[in-house]
Amino acid sequence: MTFPTLAIHGAAQTVTGSCFEMAAGRHHVLVDCGLFQGSRTLEALNHEPFAFDPSALDAVVLTHAHLDHSGLLPRLVSEGFRGPIWCTAATRDLLGEMLPDAARIQESEADRRNRRGDRADEPPVEPLYTSADAERALELLLPVKIEEEFEAAPGFAARLWNAGHILGSASVELRAGGVRTLFSGDLGPSQKSFHLDPTGPRGMDHVLCESTYGDRDRTALTIEQRRSLLETEVKQALALGGNLVIPVFALERTQELLLDFAQLLNSGRLAGTRVFIDSPLASRATEVFRRHKRELEDMGSGEVFDHPAFHYVESVEASMGINRLSGAVILSASGMCEAGRIRHHLRFNLPRQDSTILFVGFQAQGTLGRTILDGAGRVRISGRDVAVRARIRRIDSYSAHADRSELLEWVEAREPILGSLFLTHGETDAIDTLRQGLEHRIASILVPEIGEHYELPPGEPARRIATGRVDLRPALRRDWQNDYADFAVNLKRKLERIESGERRAEAVRLMRRVLDDYAAHKDRKHQSS
Repeated sequence: MTFPTLAIHGAAQTVTGSCFEMAAGRHHVLVDCGLFQGSRTLEALNHEPFAFDPSALDAVVLTHAHLDHSGLLPRLVSEGFRGPIWCTAATRDLLGEMLPDAARIQESEADRRNRRGDRADEPPVEPLYTSADAERALELLLPVKIEEEFEAAPGFAARLWNAGHILGSASVELRAGGVRTLFSGDLGPSQKSFHLDPTGPRGMDHVLCESTYGDRDRTALTIEQRRSLLETEVKQALALGGNLVIPVFALERTQELLLDFAQLLNSGRLAGTRVFIDSPLASRATEVFRRHKRELEDMGSGEVFDHPAFHYVESVEASMGINRLSGAVILSASGMCEAGRIRHHLRFNLPRQDSTILFVGFQAQGTLGRTILDGAGRVRISGRDVAVRARIRRIDSYSAHADRSELLEWVEAREPILGSLFLTHGETDAIDTLRQGLEHRIASILVPEIGEHYELPPGEPARRIATGRVDLRPALRRDWQNDYADFAVNLKRKLERIESGERRAEAVRLMRRVLDDYAAHKDRKHQSS
């Protein structure tokens, strides 16, 4: 008897690039099609050929609008996919802003690289996808209601369940070939602004569960306690006389912060505070939240998204002008500091002892945000070395992800799991810790690798039928380019500590010799083989 199969194309032992393919008979359904984000090595995976034929897919079912779950849809369409993309109505509306913005970034980044003088003798760089590809992807979006059954593809019954992560987020239940499989998507925490707690069905054959915070329990805070924590951080930061810079995700984290700032301003607790929202995408995403206001919880009283203390910054010139200010709160994307206007705000504010950088979201390995949060004394931003003298602070209670205890509770609520539990969307330490908390309850727990394929029998553990890509393991850890950036940004200072020019020159010669000897050794090995 032939059973449905599951292929792992992303979000395995990493928190990015979510993409899973389920096949039953001749039909194939993709759950998510996300960008790899983080280190340069990891992002290079976005340009590799798909591990499947896009034109042979029957459908895509999306869990939510974050780009690590949806950001490769335009490329999927450009390479031949023509089926429906099922999602909630709110996800459809958010993608109407997210995908065109992502395409513009791809096009501008390719143009920027092609104009660099050091690439003049190299082939031109092509964007990963174009604005036209993004528009074609949007035309394929088909909204469905939470908990309403639909046929995702021939032989695939499907249902979306509230995931409580961001506006429109869902877990995906697929039933095909007599097998029930649940994909958690990203799960929200309890005490989450705007959204009810996650739900889902029991008695699945197989469950894929995210593990982002599988090794971390946050201090349980009410929304009011979280606002008090934010109030304290803002007052302490602005008392120094500098700016408070908050790297934010344009979608959901920005709107959560605006909700809390609005309530603190309306109550007089942060009277006179100026809040700049410096991300055009965040501004447009906030407009989607306005349109879905009736679906949101915890909105409180008074003006929220259009508060007079909020200044939405559109032009680049106005964005640069903020850096001449002091005593401002600046919300800017991207949340992990890998791109966007946040980088020039960091460049101007990191060297200031009177400024504060406040992290309110997950920082993946290999990102600039993670490097700063881990205590780097100097970083490299847009080709410039930047000293880190600002205060670095963190609030964990704004996470849109369930913590370890909440993930354990979500899995328990899905029991009995008749076959296997796959732990996905997490770094290795988080997955290992979460697995330890589940081993006494779940008989079959699997930690898949990208590239693995599994057979999914009903009521029995999944069976691996194809091995994963071991060549990707280094890319999922700390990236060599992060080590290089750390080395390069501190090299001059270390050389200057050597007591004489002659000894400094000798140190440079030794470093060159190591690189030359390594290259010569590689050449000899290549010739002998």
